[in-house]
Amino acid sequence: MNKKLIIWGILGIVILILIISPFRMYNGLVSAEEGVNSQWANVETAYQRRADLIPNLVNTVKGVANFEQQTLTAVVEARAQATQVKVDPTKLDEASMQKFQQAQDKLGSSLSKLLLVVEKYPELKATQNFLEFQSQIEGSENRISVERNKFNEVAKTYNTNIRKFPRNIVAGMFGFEKKAYFKSSEGSEKAPEVKF
Repeated sequence: MNKKLIIWGILGIVILILIISPFRMYNGLVSAEEGVNSQWANVETAYQRRADLIPNLVNTVKGVANFEQQTLTAVVEARAQATQVKVDPTKLDEASMQKFQQAQDKLGSSLSKLLLVVEKYPELKATQNFLEFQSQIEGSENRISVERNKFNEVAKTYNTNIRKFPRNIVAGMFGFEKKAYFKSSEGSEKAPEVKF
């Protein structure tokens, strides 16, 4: 009788483990996905901070006579496009990530051109407002880089979790999908050419 009780006890524990295990895996995947969503919000916040600084920077630059209007227009248009691209963090696939990244890269490129053109205007470079905005833009670029790197790490952990056995079974049953990564911009592997 004791043997039967022990066997039923062991069988009961095994069944309990088999029942509880998928719930634990599911909850772990939910936590990992929420980590990705949260980090995505941090990325968007960093990009938004940069976008919020641009109107003040443009207004500061506008104050200088004869400043290239085409450069300012390009920055304003790129900002408008970049702020219109919204990505649903639950659907971070390659296509949506690429669209978001292209809009942000275009804005970054137009900002870089603006800051290069400013070199021709020593009176602008000497103003306190411009120097402050330039510093804040540089700080925003650093924050963006940090948040993007953190996002890629969190997405990597999540993607690894949904691919490992037996979690991949639970992930497939409940529709957990792979998240895309930030990638370096096209042409960024080439060092810029400096001519004197």
